[in-house]
Amino acid sequence: MTPDLAIDLGRRTLEVALLLAAPMLVSSLVVGLLISIFQAATQINEVTLTFVPKILVVFLALVFFLPWMLRLMIGFTTDLFANLPGYIQ
Repeated sequence: MTPDLAIDLGRRTLEVALLLAAPMLVSSLVVGLLISIFQAATQINEVTLTFVPKILVVFLALVFFLPWMLRLMIGFTTDLFANLPGYIQ
């Protein structure tokens, strides 16, 4: 395995990992921001107010994006195993 091939494989792996995490992270960020704005506007300083909506939104994002995430993971793994003989050389 050449250094260029190793760097390319590492880059693709990080890209796939970021793409898999992005839907849950972005949805959690948006809900957290909205709740923070609500708390600032109403001066409610309840710490536990942010947890339940974030958990629900992350779960819903996972359910909604799961088919796409599975296709992405399966495609990456299939490509990795298909090119495995080339990586060994």
